[in-house]
Amino acid sequence: MSSHRSTAASVGPQGSGARRRLSRARVLMLMGLIGAVLAVIDQITKNWAEANLPLLEPQPLIGELLQLTLLYNTGAAWGMGAEITPVVTILQILIVLGVIIFAVTSVRSLWYTAALGLILGGALGNIYDRLLREPGPFRGAVVDFLELPNWPVFNVADMAVVGGAILVVALGLFGVAADPARAEAEEPAEREARRSDEAAQEQDATRDEGEERADRTLRDAGPVDAEPTSARREGES
Repeated sequence: MSSHRSTAASVGPQGSGARRRLSRARVLMLMGLIGAVLAVIDQITKNWAEANLPLLEPQPLIGELLQLTLLYNTGAAWGMGAEITPVVTILQILIVLGVIIFAVTSVRSLWYTAALGLILGGALGNIYDRLLREPGPFRGAVVDFLELPNWPVFNVADMAVVGGAILVVALGLFGVAADPARAEAEEPAEREARRSDEAAQEQDATRDEGEERADRTLRDAGPVDAEPTSARREGES
């Protein structure tokens, strides 16, 4: 009885997972706030770059490690997909929709909320360029101005998307659940399933061992020759 109560308490409303769990409304609010702030910062830095940097002329910021190089990118990284800018734009919009759906259906963790907020903000920053900058809707060129050695020129939005994606992967590798309460509630069932599997394997191993032992006993005993009937009759007489 006590073990049942302790298990119920750990997975119930008062469990540690439930205490760390964000509501759906709070997840959406925090993610939207992070995304909006990043999108605004991204546009401010892009407008600054357009107003202060010459086109395609690197300006050292931290020596040659980080330079400011203004360019307009109609494709993805390294200019790939420049001929299919509308497709790239649609893919970015689908990423935003996927982030929102994932947040609504599965995310109740603060860490995952922050990661999705980064991805959302970065995607929105570049979608703004695609929709509202020249040469027109769905064909707009993204403003890039940050350059590292041997790396495509990027912007704040790109940094946010990559940082959010890396954070999501790291959370998965370290076993951080997107919904702490749900993961905590599933643990007892998973443990019970493992115990059942282990018990079944032990039973199978015991049965196989018993059958093998019985077969070995029969082999060691060898064939039993029956005494001839005529010999028994002579002995009786």
